[in-house]
Amino acid sequence: METKNLKLFLNLANTLHFGRASELSHISVSALSRNIMQLEDSLGVKLFERDNRSVSLTKAGRDFVHYANDTINRWEVIRSSLQDNNQILSGELSVYCSVTASYSFLYDILKRFRLNYPQVEIKLHTGDSESAVNKTLAGSEDITMGALPENLPKGVIFQSIASSELLFIAPRDNQQLIDLANNQQLSLMSQCWSKIPMILTEQGVARKHADHWFREFQVKPKIYAQVAGNEAIVSMVSLGFGVGIVPKIVLINSPLQDSVKVVTPPKGLPAFNIGLFTLEKKLKSPLVQAFWQLKQ
Repeated sequence: METKNLKLFLNLANTLHFGRASELSHISVSALSRNIMQLEDSLGVKLFERDNRSVSLTKAGRDFVHYANDTINRWEVIRSSLQDNNQILSGELSVYCSVTASYSFLYDILKRFRLNYPQVEIKLHTGDSESAVNKTLAGSEDITMGALPENLPKGVIFQSIASSELLFIAPRDNQQLIDLANNQQLSLMSQCWSKIPMILTEQGVARKHADHWFREFQVKPKIYAQVAGNEAIVSMVSLGFGVGIVPKIVLINSPLQDSVKVVTPPKGLPAFNIGLFTLEKKLKSPLVQAFWQLKQ
């Protein structure tokens, strides 16, 4: 059974960008475009609306996303079940995580998985960890890694790996910002922190904790920048743009950690769980199950 076109379709459906989808698919933009047009011709419907500036899914395209995900998952399950039980596990497994996670938490897991299942091809994709749950729900990745949200979407399961503190960091060479952030008088919290330029993530667990912290101390934050990744926060703080909030694991793995200083307001932020996500139905796949059980 040929699932190549379905995977190409899902890459484009998830990125809505021919350039990025072609990179994920390891083919040229023109080859990707041809495959999508062939798929549309065979179905007799348009899956995408596209012009020189944008790509979007049609109603038929949105419906076809569910079919493509289910078909690929079922194919992997039946292909594996038909193999001899003594045969070495093989196939492709896609994993998504942040850059930091790829060489910290995930490195040992991938190393052990590779030793146990050398014929499984691992497709490792990196990006903003806050996108992990959405990529899991979309079915574009088999396994993702990120922070456990307050409410886990239905059908998604989580396996904890570790926890990490959330730290306030300031530019090491800006004593004024350090003094403002280190103020220990609760009565001056609102006054001091309202003057501090903040660099925060756009969304996710860290941002929710930060917003709750600001509300608790009646601080109207002066937001200098909102970024997509924690690594970028360390970089911007080290350049002196403001104070940031980052997971400890990101800071200790950053090459710029000596350019920033951890500051300690009267009350810190709670730690959060970091772990693996997958769709519950994907555990029917022997590849996903092998990865999940290896972590356990």
